[in-house]
This record gives sequence, structure tokens and C-alpha cells, in this order.
Amino acid sequence: MRDAAGRQVVVGAAVCEAGRLLAARRTAPPALAGRWELPGGKVETGETPEAALVRELREELGIEVEPTGRVPGAWPLTDDLVLHVHRARLLSGEPQPLQDHDAVRWLTPADALTLDWLPGDLPAVRAVVTGLGDGAAAPHPETTAE
Repeated sequence: MRDAAGRQVVVGAAVCEAGRLLAARRTAPPALAGRWELPGGKVETGETPEAALVRELREELGIEVEPTGRVPGAWPLTDDLVLHVHRARLLSGEPQPLQDHDAVRWLTPADALTLDWLPGDLPAVRAVVTGLGDGAAAPHPETTAE
């Protein structure tokens, strides 16, 4: 799927639970390895952004989600890629780094901006974090690949 400017749309998931945001640490490509992102991927031809989000999170993290709405904004990743972020509710599964990631973390608003985010994801994360609340719920540990 391409946007009005002809850029390939990449969907990112703002999976929020108990006042926390889910983040995943990339392993590939090498230029992005070790940096954090909102999990997701490219919207394939004939696929809706919501369907792409569900597919990508199933493949990458082994979870089922329900998209609940798009976060206003579009963030350029490269000259030909643009990030659209969708909020999503976790339906089932425990996030595990299965594909393209080696760790996942649940982040409070206070610690969300302390990670080394991919540059294109950082402004989207800032937009999402403002709506997370005070993060008073119990923390979730980081999960890493075995």
C-alpha cells in the first residue's frame, strides 16, 4: 500500500496494556540492529493497514491483537517509506521475539523515552506515550530470545 505521496506504508503497533506500551528491539537489518521500535511492518498490496498489523504481530511476536484506531500523524522513515501507527489491544498470547527482534519490553510513560528508538519511531512513540496515563500498574519484564 502506498500513501498519497507514493511512499510505501509501514504500520507500527501501539499495543497498550495497563498503562504501558509494548516495544521490540530489532535484529535486522544490521543498520537497525539493537534499536527499539513499535512492532509492525509493510502493508502488502491488497491488504488493509489493520490486517497488516494483525499479521505482522502474529509473525513477529506470536500475539493476536485487535486494531482500535490510528494515531494521528505520518512519520517518514526513508524517502520511500512512511510510518502509520495504529493502537491495538492485546487479545491473546505473551509477546515473544520470534522474527526480526531479540527482545520485547512493556514500557511505562516514564521509561518509554529512555530507549534507543529508531529515529522514525521516536516521534510516534512520543505521540502515543502522552495518552498512556501514570503507569501505576505492576511492571512487565523484558523478554529476550533464547
